[in-house]
Amino acid sequence: MIVYGIPTCETVKKSIAALKAAGHDVTFRDVRAEPLTGAERAEFVTAFGEKIVNRASMTWRKLPEADRAGSPEALIAAHPTLMKRPVIRAGDALHLGWAKAVQAELL
Repeated sequence: MIVYGIPTCETVKKSIAALKAAGHDVTFRDVRAEPLTGAERAEFVTAFGEKIVNRASMTWRKLPEADRAGSPEALIAAHPTLMKRPVIRAGDALHLGWAKAVQAELL
């Protein structure tokens, strides 16, 4: 299982701790230190559409209006912290966020 996110995100920390406590083998991928590839960005956008961009984030609020019009792939390529977190790869399935529904599927 791979958890994509940033190490300072509390939701990412909680998801990793819960997944490990449930006995999952978890690998963390810091998307700032090791940015997503073009194929990964495309896969995430295909799976989640516009939801992959966290429009509630501080990064989004600081973006100039003109930059906000970019495609989700371009936005995440330029600003990795715009990606909603965590994205969790469990086998062939991708999950976005750490809501109760995601927890119910993975724990």
